[in-house]
Formats: sequence, C-alpha cells, structure tokens
Amino acid sequence: MSRNETLVLIFSIFVAGICSLIYELLIATTSSYFLGDSITQFSVTIGIYMASMGIGSYFSRYFSDEFLLENFILIELILGVLGGLCVPLLYASFAYSGYFQLSSIAMTIAIGILIGLEIPLLSRLMKDYYRLKENISNVMSLDYAGALLATLAFPFILLPTLGTFKSSVFFGLVNMSIAVAMLWCFADKIGHKRRSILKRYLVLSVLLLSTLMLFSNVLLKQWSNSLYTDRIIYTKETPYQKIVITKYKDDLRLFLNGNLQFSSIDEYRYHEALIHIPLSLATSAKKILILGGGDGLAVRELLKYTSIASIDLIDLDPEMSRLGKQHPYLRALNKNSLHNSKVNIKNMDAFVYLNQPHAAYDVIIIDLPDPNNTALARLYSKEFYRLVKNNLTPNGLFVTQATSPFFAKEAFWTIFNTIKSSDFIQTTPYHVNVPSFGEWGFIMGSNRQFNIADISLSIETRYLSQNSLSRVWQFEKDIAYIQKRTSTLDKPLVLGSYLKGWTYWN
Repeated sequence: MSRNETLVLIFSIFVAGICSLIYELLIATTSSYFLGDSITQFSVTIGIYMASMGIGSYFSRYFSDEFLLENFILIELILGVLGGLCVPLLYASFAYSGYFQLSSIAMTIAIGILIGLEIPLLSRLMKDYYRLKENISNVMSLDYAGALLATLAFPFILLPTLGTFKSSVFFGLVNMSIAVAMLWCFADKIGHKRRSILKRYLVLSVLLLSTLMLFSNVLLKQWSNSLYTDRIIYTKETPYQKIVITKYKDDLRLFLNGNLQFSSIDEYRYHEALIHIPLSLATSAKKILILGGGDGLAVRELLKYTSIASIDLIDLDPEMSRLGKQHPYLRALNKNSLHNSKVNIKNMDAFVYLNQPHAAYDVIIIDLPDPNNTALARLYSKEFYRLVKNNLTPNGLFVTQATSPFFAKEAFWTIFNTIKSSDFIQTTPYHVNVPSFGEWGFIMGSNRQFNIADISLSIETRYLSQNSLSRVWQFEKDIAYIQKRTSTLDKPLVLGSYLKGWTYWN
C-alpha cells in the first residue's frame, strides 16, 4: 500500500465518523426544534439511527469484493446528498406537509443504513494492508475520534455560525470529499467506464449541494416567511434557540423556536399582570431578580417603582439580552429599560445562578418560556422552586408565568401543585386574558401570608385596574383546580402535561 492510499483511507474513516454523528445530531436537533421534548426526539432518533446502522452492517455482506471500491464511493455520494439534504427536506416537510415526524423517521432510517454500510466496507478495503486485529482497531478508533470532534464542534461552532440548515449542506459536501479522495487515489483500480460514471455523479452531487449552499439564505427566508404570517425582520439560530422577530404595521412579535413570546399589541396585559400584582403585595421591593425576560419588557414595568434599588436579570441566551439592549424596535418597546443603571444582566442558567451564594431578593420574577422541553421543564420542578424560596427574604415572594390554564390545564395545575409542595407559606394562582395568547396563568409563592384584598395599584397601568383585579383570582368551571402530582427533576411530569395539552390545540 502506498503512503497516499494509507492517508486516504485514514482520512475517509475519520471524516465518515464526523459526518455520521453530525447527521444524527442535525436530525434530532431539528425534530426537537419543531416538536419540542428534546429527550424524546433525541431518544427516538438515536434508537432508529442505531438500529438502521445495524441493518446496514448486516446487508454489507452482500456486497461482492469485485466492485467493493466502486460501491463504497457510490455509497458516499448517496450519503453526501442525503445528509446534505436532510435538514432542508425536514424544513420543507414541516412547512408544506403534515408528515414531519414520518419524514424525520424515514430520513433517519435511510442515512442510518448507509452509515451502517461504511465501517464494514472500509474494514474490507483495509484488510489487504493490515492484520485483522489492527484493521478493526484502526477503523474503530479513527471513527470514534471523528465522532468526538463532531460532538464538540456541533454546539460550540456549527450551530452558532452556520445553523442547522447550512450545517447539513456543508457536511454533505464534506462527505463528498471521501468520494473525491477515493477517486483520485484509487483511480487505477477502478475501470474506466465505472470511474467516468462515478465522476459524473460526483460533479452533479457537488453542484446540487453547492447551489443549495449558495442560495441557502434565500431559501431560509422563503421558508421562514411560509411559517410566519408577518414580515420577518430578524432571525438567528443561537446555541440555545431559534429567535425570530416579525413585524406588521404596529404589531411586533417575538418567537423562540416557533413559539410566540409576545405581541406588541397586547404584551402590556401580560407584563402588567406578571409584575404589578406581586409588587403590589410585596412588603419591600428594593432588590429584584428576574429569571428570563431578556426582551426588557418586564424590566420596563419594574422601573415604574422608584423604591427599587437594583434589578438582576438572568437570561441564558446572550443574543436575547443583546437584542433587548440594541434592537431598535425592542428598545422602543421596552423604553431602553436594559440601559438603566439599576439593571445588571448576567447570561447564565437560572438553576445554576440560584445555586450560587448571593444576597436574598425581595421579589423574584420568573419570565421563562413554557416547559416544552426537558431543559425548560427542570425550571418548573420542585427542586427549582425550593431554590427560589431559599433566595427570597423572610417576607419575600415570587411569581412565575405558568402557561395557559385553558389550553394546558393539567400543566398549569401541575405547576401550582409543585409550587405548593415547595414549602411556601402561601401559593396563589391568577389569570388574565391576553388576546394573542388566550387565557394566561400566573402563580405566586410567598414566604408569608397575604390577603389579595390588600392589593392597591400605585402606578399607572394600561390594563390592570382595581376592578379587573377582582376577576383575576376567579377560575371558571372549565379551568378550575384539578388535583395533579408535582413535577420534579427526576420525574418532570409538567412536560408531559404541557405537550399533551398544547398538542391538541396546535
């Protein structure tokens, strides 16, 4: 074996290891974006992927040694095209058909079978150059090394810089490099006719993926516009979420992973209920903590209270708080609240922050997205609410948005029961109507007893009034209390309840 042949085979194994795991991560991540519940999506994808690899490995025995090299190159070409198209096709399936889950499974099976063929065929190609035990160890160690690089590059480099769509196309092209290297190095071992056919396939495949990459921004814009009614003025995929801002006349809307976070037409209803009800009951409101709320709208309402000395805002995604500070439309909506000297922003996980030592807070505001995946469900757990309690002053209280008591009734009352079981002296639910959301719920937990009749609004509001306050505590028959179990880190029951409720309405 020549040195070039050795290097090409080593390169092929390494690249195959990278691409195989990248495709798996891309399909699972895309599915979790669109369907939520990341653990289920990753588990299903990994399970089907591994089973399909087993099927591919099994059928590799039917490939004859006579055309082994040609077949391997052809498999890499097909795999490069399928892998490069996997996310674009899933995006199209989500936007234009009702068969996204089926498409995801079919794509996983197809790519998994092709990946399963790779290692056995490569091992057979290398058998003439290494003894069996060296052959297997070389193939597997290089494949695993490539997989390690893929797992590190995916969250820290690929998602922040390319996103899922472009990463898919890019690694399809990377996969093609195996075919290029093989055709170049082993040209003399492939018949002229077959070599010509493979070269044509290679050129067509590279042209297809290169064109897709070249027009990816145009295609992504068209795809995004098909999902959102209004004009998209900003979109970015961060390591944590996909952020989209749309605008139609005076209606500015923020979406995270496709879920509406606010509409500027009626967001004041939500934020007034979130802020002014607990603040009106607080015995002291000097030191405030907000978990989430990177858009600055909750801070805008808090700054109406001159008694507040400091506001710590903890938001996981730096891009979200950057938008709240710098995006002209968001700055206008939040009235430059995040530039106020009282506001201190930290970009970190809320659970981690509450575990760190710091002074207690008079009021804690939890303005997090709904518990639609495992990472968020942990922030609606009994353990999390106990951390919240430990970070409050003896007379402190907190409030959390708690999804819709109408659309996700079980989830709402699961959150209520979870907070109630977390040793707060008093736990009180309330709800308001936000037209863009529907009926929306909140839950307060306090380290002291309070009387809701004591609420007196001391600041100017657009929606809340003494008259409307009397209605927020009343839960009609169809949204009335139901006994549900508590949600914990070990058993995040709120996730299942939430997905069950919203799946029907979605």
